[in-house]
Amino acid sequence: MASISSLGVGSNLPLDALLTNLTTAEKGRLTPITQQQSANTARLTAYGTLKSALEKFQTANTTLNNADLFKSTTVTSSTEDLTATTTAGAAPGIYTISVNKLAQAQSLSTSIDISSTKDALGDTSAESRTLKIEQKGRKEPLEIKLTKDQTSLEGIRDAINDADSGISASIVKVKEGDYQLVLTSDTGTDNQMTVSVEGDSKLNDLLAYDSTTGTGNMKQLVSAQNAQLTVNGIDIERPSNTITDAPQGVTLNLTKEVTDARLTVTKSNDKATEAIKGWVDAYNSLMDTFTSLTKYTEVDPGAEAQDQSNGALIGDSVVRTIQTGIRAQFTNSGSDGPFKTLSEIGITTDGTTGKLKIDDEKLDKALKENTTATRQLLVGDGKETGITTKIATEVKAYLADDGIIDSAEDSINATLKKLTKQYLAVSASIDDTVARYKAQFTQLDTMMSKLNGTSNYLGQQFSAMSSS
Repeated sequence: MASISSLGVGSNLPLDALLTNLTTAEKGRLTPITQQQSANTARLTAYGTLKSALEKFQTANTTLNNADLFKSTTVTSSTEDLTATTTAGAAPGIYTISVNKLAQAQSLSTSIDISSTKDALGDTSAESRTLKIEQKGRKEPLEIKLTKDQTSLEGIRDAINDADSGISASIVKVKEGDYQLVLTSDTGTDNQMTVSVEGDSKLNDLLAYDSTTGTGNMKQLVSAQNAQLTVNGIDIERPSNTITDAPQGVTLNLTKEVTDARLTVTKSNDKATEAIKGWVDAYNSLMDTFTSLTKYTEVDPGAEAQDQSNGALIGDSVVRTIQTGIRAQFTNSGSDGPFKTLSEIGITTDGTTGKLKIDDEKLDKALKENTTATRQLLVGDGKETGITTKIATEVKAYLADDGIIDSAEDSINATLKKLTKQYLAVSASIDDTVARYKAQFTQLDTMMSKLNGTSNYLGQQFSAMSSS
């Protein structure tokens, strides 16, 4: 409330300063409320930080909660002309591979000189026309209805490409005033094309081609062909140059014809090790968050306030519940294998900080010699057993809309609403009190001014009487 500079002039009393002091004293009633608001707002922010840290840990936990990590392999090739990748479950071994033929995509082109890419090529009197492309590998033929405006090279090209069928169309400029339409299918003999146009004989004369007989007005630039190769002496034929099932779990990328290329598939623990280390790092980061949110700095006896660096969630039951719940799973895997705790695979807890640390040598040995047991300990059946499986269930419950964090936030928000109402009520009360003080001081000032005026008058009269 602003000071009233004229208050006290009539009485020569420090009423203005007195009203300011009383106002300050009254406003002190708001301090406990604002302190509670600040504390609760800080707790709300802290819960947001806690939730974010849990989500990051859950991401790392989900990555590790994958049985395929423990079935990983790597592959090397004796030649750059044959490359390969592996997926989970690929059988380790050495494979001798010869590529005799690469898969090819059939390519057809118009054989008549076409001077413009925009001129209509169909029969303008035809009411409708349908471009049909049949392929053995397709259950139903590709049928595209063309309007009169779509019978130019550009119109046909765009209509085919817009169908997104695996068949592509392009226009090739042979020379000035000489253009060709080129159709290209996916690789493999089952994708060779038989083309016709129904309802427009003129356009059919331009585009017709029968791949079963090799006849038609279009010409074949490249014939369809399957990839042919041998894997350890077994003859393999596929429509694509990407072979995903010979052998299973290995993807071959054919780029050239090769003879007796050697692929070596070996077991690898790199992905599992990376995921475990990422999981440990994420858990330790979560522990840092716990420590920051519950930090306590001791103050001297008799101090009026706590240290300002203290965490917003000191002694908070939600934090304790989450910490205890996650840690409990480290020795509660329910594994049927020989490993029952993290320490048995080289992951131990620091007694001082509560963080995890890895014995690289012990972990490497566990992954090499007891891969299945390590997987059983960490992943289990992926539903009920396994450390990461159980942790995933725990953390999911903590982060749920009706979980303990959400409930705590709802409680704080309700408290903040009450404090806001309380603040407004007290503030209004203060304004009323100060207004009452001001009115009283104004009356006092007026009355004192009148009394002072009367006193001065009487004094003057007494002085006049004494003089006479």
